[in-house]
Amino acid sequence: MAHRAYPTTEFEAPYWARGLNYIAGVDEAGRGAWAGPVVAAAVMLNPEAIPAGLQDSKQLTPAQRERLVPRIEAAAYGIGIGIVEAAVIDRINILEATRQAMQEALAALSPRPDVLLLDALSLPVVPIPQQSVVHGDARSVSIAAASIIAKVYRDRLMEKLDAQYPAYGFSRHKGYGTAYHQQQLRRCGPSPIHRLTFRGVVPASPETNP
Repeated sequence: MAHRAYPTTEFEAPYWARGLNYIAGVDEAGRGAWAGPVVAAAVMLNPEAIPAGLQDSKQLTPAQRERLVPRIEAAAYGIGIGIVEAAVIDRINILEATRQAMQEALAALSPRPDVLLLDALSLPVVPIPQQSVVHGDARSVSIAAASIIAKVYRDRLMEKLDAQYPAYGFSRHKGYGTAYHQQQLRRCGPSPIHRLTFRGVVPASPETNP
């Protein structure tokens, strides 16, 4: 069986070699969920202290992600978080909401990054040099670290929201479109944190003949 490939410093190393120390990996969590916010994280790793075991957050168990968070925090020059709620997602669409969350994460980041590495996105309004990396969370240690921070932060938010809206089982599926979530939506209707513009959340109205 082939071993799983882990992210490397392939994208960071050329910038570090030029003396650009503050390379921010940027990624999001919750983009495809039916409920809750989209959360973005920006992480600048110290090249001398990169934690072992970094990986695309989707390839890690919840326990593995939780163990990596304090290691990332200890190894980072800075971490920023951005959160955009469901009502804003419905108003401006999920792509723009994701970009807004990333911009908020960068605004919370100190010191200011020299370069951004993003997972298959660009931020046209951010005046910082940036590189979009396809499947970046599986290829860049900085983006992988951001994906883990964003995922754990969002999962913790969804567990708190589960206590506020217990009918939907948010702690089980974190707002994603599982069969149980769909069943509870049919039974209870959407909550205030559901994304009403997402297919599957609100049944389409039957077409009426003229």
